[in-house]
Amino acid sequence: MSIGIVEMSRHYKSDDERWQAVTERDGRADGQFVFAVGTTGIYCRPSCSSRAALRKNVTFYDHAQQAEEAGYRACKRCKPHDQGPARERAEMVAAACRMIEESEEPPSLDELAQKAGISRFYFHRVFKEITGITPKAYAAECRAARVRGELEKGASVTGAIFDAGYNASSRFYEESHKRLGMRPTQYRDGGRDTLIRFAVGECTLGSVLIAATARGVCAIDFGDAPEQLVKALQDRFPKAELIGGDADFEAIVASVIGYVENPSDSLDLPLDIRGTAFQQRVWDALRSIPVGETASYADIAREIGQPRAVRAVAQACGANNIAIAIPCHRVVRTDGALSGYRWGVERKEELLSREARL
Repeated sequence: MSIGIVEMSRHYKSDDERWQAVTERDGRADGQFVFAVGTTGIYCRPSCSSRAALRKNVTFYDHAQQAEEAGYRACKRCKPHDQGPARERAEMVAAACRMIEESEEPPSLDELAQKAGISRFYFHRVFKEITGITPKAYAAECRAARVRGELEKGASVTGAIFDAGYNASSRFYEESHKRLGMRPTQYRDGGRDTLIRFAVGECTLGSVLIAATARGVCAIDFGDAPEQLVKALQDRFPKAELIGGDADFEAIVASVIGYVENPSDSLDLPLDIRGTAFQQRVWDALRSIPVGETASYADIAREIGQPRAVRAVAQACGANNIAIAIPCHRVVRTDGALSGYRWGVERKEELLSREARL
C-alpha cells in the first residue's frame, strides 16, 4: 500500500530537463540517465564534477549500457556504471517505507536503521530529507490510510481501527479529526450526519462556492458554472447533509467575495483543513506569505525544512481545496513565471495582480 506522500526522486524525461540537471550537477538525477560528450568520447553521471561540456556536444542515454554500445567510455571520476549515492539513499528509504507499510506494528527507528545498515541518527536524517516527514509520521499516515481504506469499503469502525494496527481505539479517536477531518463513521459513510453549509456566489472571477462544517471552512472553489461547483461538493461528500447557508454564513460568503474583489491584508476565517502531515505543513507555510508577495516552490520547501521536496510541495499546492484562504496562488516558479493553478492560471494571474496593487 502506498499513501502517496513520499517524494523519492524527480523524473527527467525531456532533454531540456536532463541538460538542466547536468548544468546544476543534480545528484537526484544520478541513476536516471547518463550524458555522453562527443568531443571526448566519455559518458558521465549527471552530478559529475568534470569540466562542463557544450550543449551541442552532449547526447543523453537512459543508462550506461546504451552509452557504451554507442562507443563511449565511462568517466573514471564519477564512475557512471556504478550506482550513485543519491540513488542508493532513495532506494534505502523506499525499502524502509515498504517495511513500514507492510508491518502490522510500526517498526521502531532502531529496527529501520538496523535493516538499512546505518546509524539511527543518520537514517532519521536521510528519511526526513527524502520524504519530507519523519519515519514516525510516515507510519502514522500509513495507519490512517489503512483505516480510510477499510472505512471506504464499509468495514466497522472498530474493525478498521484494529486492522490498521492501532492497539487501542482511543489512540485513533484522539487523532481522527486531524487524519480524517470528521468522525470515522462519518468519513466511512461519505460524510453521513455531517452538516455542511454552503452557498454559491458570483464575482468577477466567475462562480465561487464556499462550504463549511461546524469546524470551519472546508472548501472555497472557483468555477464557470454554479451547478458544476455544487456537484463537485456533492461528489466529495455524497452522504453529507448539504444545506444553504444562513444569515451568519452569508457573512463568510461576503468576506470571501469581498476579498476577491478588493484584497486586504488577510482573510481571517476558521478553517477545517484536511490533509496529510506534509500537506498541512506546506499549507501552513502558504498562509505565511504576505499579501502582495510571492514565493517559489523551492522557497516553501526550504521554509518547511525540506529543500529537496520541491515537487512534493507543488503536489500539496495542487491538493489544496480552499482557495484564497490557503493562498496557493502566491506560489510561482523559481524564475517568477506562473505555474499551474487548479482554478485556472488566468484567475491566479488576476488574483496576484489585484494583491500587488495594495
